[in-house]
Amino acid sequence: MEAFYLLATILSNFLKSFTLSLLLLFRTLLPRHWFSRSSSNSSESVSLYEGTVWHERRRPVRHSFQYPVRYALYNLDHAPPDHLSADQARQIASTNGQVLLLTIPPSVGYVQNPLSVYYCYDVEAEAQASAPTQLLKKCIAEVTNTPWGERVTFVFNPNSDLVAKSLHVSPFMDMLGNWNMRANAPGDNLYVTISVQHPKLGDYFTAVLKAKRVPSSLVSDHAMFFWLMPHKVAVWIYWHDMLGNWNMRANAPGDNLYVTISVQHPKLGDYFTAVLKAKRVPSSLVSDHAMFFWLMPHKVAVWIYWHALKLWWKNVSYIQHPTYTNPAYREEASIRDHKIQCCPMIGSDKDKHLQFEGSDQGYFLDRSCEIRQFTWRKAKWPWY
Repeated sequence: MEAFYLLATILSNFLKSFTLSLLLLFRTLLPRHWFSRSSSNSSESVSLYEGTVWHERRRPVRHSFQYPVRYALYNLDHAPPDHLSADQARQIASTNGQVLLLTIPPSVGYVQNPLSVYYCYDVEAEAQASAPTQLLKKCIAEVTNTPWGERVTFVFNPNSDLVAKSLHVSPFMDMLGNWNMRANAPGDNLYVTISVQHPKLGDYFTAVLKAKRVPSSLVSDHAMFFWLMPHKVAVWIYWHDMLGNWNMRANAPGDNLYVTISVQHPKLGDYFTAVLKAKRVPSSLVSDHAMFFWLMPHKVAVWIYWHALKLWWKNVSYIQHPTYTNPAYREEASIRDHKIQCCPMIGSDKDKHLQFEGSDQGYFLDRSCEIRQFTWRKAKWPWY
């Protein structure tokens, strides 16, 4: 049933994107003064990045790939729809400065954002009275799975953080392990790195995003720049995989930015890593955001599905969504993450992997430890 629904969705989105692509091409070929360019009005609040995403799985089979991506970095005082507002992000991260959002904009009716990152800055008390100095304090990860359309948000330390896996993001990875995440402050370059630490497979997966800022003068149409980008990402994701607990790091967005996520699994160990690295694109090089992001969501979708198929071809075990096998998986992820915060060594010790059985869950809730809040919700259609 899920396969039939997925195929029907792919066909529906294909027809919609094809029609909108023709309209976009028609608009692009006509004289520019016939159409208003909204991107020019918002160029100051958006920076464009172009780079690559690289994934490597080391166990139980070796599999790696990379694909080109395009991202937009928004100042959340001009927030795009279906994302947290600046005030919401400040409240979640307990910060008082600017908030930037790294995400892939919709393209020709399609959205594909496996990971969006909010960069939350703090204004130092000493600097508030004089020249304000903003420092990247926290990041908020917004993870969306496909084709289930589920979304979870949580705070992580950009320098390096270990987070219990809280979302089923791949049918080839279970819910065990930790995500090791890192990200830099976006500038001319940015990166995001995620590695997976698994109790059996060890450090078996890595994903990296690297990107450079694109001068706005080089991009005349944002719609064309991001054309089919979400679709491409989706195809690559379905050809791919992720698992365990997430160890996350991110830098403060500037001319460069990065986000790193590694997965730590109780059985597989640190077996997966994902890294995003990007450089800022000068706004003078981009005159139309629609052309800049043309088909970017579509490309992401294509990469997701393509690499999922390749993993299936390599006989990697298919893992059903935990909703059908373990309805309490979200509660277990929260408890496991709380244990990681209280006893960091346990996150990387496969011999001390947590067991969640009945009343034993209450044993882990140590009030003296900081509790990370996970928020689950359905992603707005179309999310895959």
